[in-house]
Amino acid sequence: MMPENKGLLDFNTLKKFTLFLAFTLFIGFNAFANKELIHNDTITEATPATSNTQHEGHNTSAHHEDEGFNPGKMIIEHVKDAHDWHILDYTSNGVKHPVSVPLPVIIYDNGIHMFMSSKFEHGHATVESKGQYYKLHEGHIYKTAADGIIHSDEKGKVSNVAPLDLSITKNVFALLLGASIVCFIFISVANKYKNQPSAPKGLQSLVEPLIVFLRDDVIKPSVGHHYAKFLPLLLSIFFFIFINNLMGLIPIFPFGANLTGNIAVTMVLALIVFIVVNFSGNKHYWKHIFMPDVPKALWILLIPIEILGVVLKPFVLMLRLFANITAGHIIILGFFSLIFIFGQKNIVAGYGSAVFSVAFTLFMSVLELLVAFLQAYVFTLLASLYIGSATEEHHHAEEHH
Repeated sequence: MMPENKGLLDFNTLKKFTLFLAFTLFIGFNAFANKELIHNDTITEATPATSNTQHEGHNTSAHHEDEGFNPGKMIIEHVKDAHDWHILDYTSNGVKHPVSVPLPVIIYDNGIHMFMSSKFEHGHATVESKGQYYKLHEGHIYKTAADGIIHSDEKGKVSNVAPLDLSITKNVFALLLGASIVCFIFISVANKYKNQPSAPKGLQSLVEPLIVFLRDDVIKPSVGHHYAKFLPLLLSIFFFIFINNLMGLIPIFPFGANLTGNIAVTMVLALIVFIVVNFSGNKHYWKHIFMPDVPKALWILLIPIEILGVVLKPFVLMLRLFANITAGHIIILGFFSLIFIFGQKNIVAGYGSAVFSVAFTLFMSVLELLVAFLQAYVFTLLASLYIGSATEEHHHAEEHH
């Protein structure tokens, strides 16, 4: 067993916190899963499209294919959420056909409506469910009439009603898969420690050094002597972020989702830390905010600053993880897009640029392996520091003066 154990590395507790974290993220993420932060330039008036207008949809696909390769659209489609898992596109008789894995669509609209996303035919068909009609448009599901028309104003704002969307989208599926992998790792490791309390091997030899490092060099120095209470939660956060970061770098199904680069996920993670920090804060923490040790004349200036600091801490956690992971994916896809950009101009230039693009893509992919660990580490370190500042005993602060 690991040194100084005393239940600090209770894998059963860690498993429970991981399940709690996954459940909280699932509930929170579903509330924001389809609220994309990145849209196309404008939303144009849609032409009537129903389940009986498949030929019109294919003609639209062919029309878009003639427009050539659009790197911005390709990158955005890869980093944002979706109701299906796009695999590839192939062209037959001049018409582009997308190949994707459909995912369950769950809509609450005067009752639960459930069907597979393949019924939308990639946004070309209108789906009828229990007498109601729905259309997938720009990544969002809208309620329509039987003709499937999406109404929008001059500014591109859609006026159709958007029902409550609780679908298992691409990122929700990745979230559940990542949480399942974390649970599998720690359940299997816990069983090995329970049944064979010997030298670590296999997954044990991989997981134990990470846990010991986080416990002794990150969490314990940052939180203080009462770190054991927060250890399972912080470890769950680290491994959840780390494993999902790694999964996002594998460009094959069922991996490759930009989960930790989705601001809804990072927001829920930051909100969990915010709640833990403020509910764990002792009287000295709150006194420092609302009754700081400065002349009372300065309170009117200092108290708003302290309150602003409390609110900004979760924003730092949320934006740092979101921005770094998303930027990494965009850079890799940008290098990859250069092949097709030059290839549209000249086939020789396309092949020539492929050498440099692939080399830079491989370099960035290796660098992203470091970033995957680094961002999970930084998030855990900052969360530990915030918890430590909220739970620090007063006499500790006095010893430093």
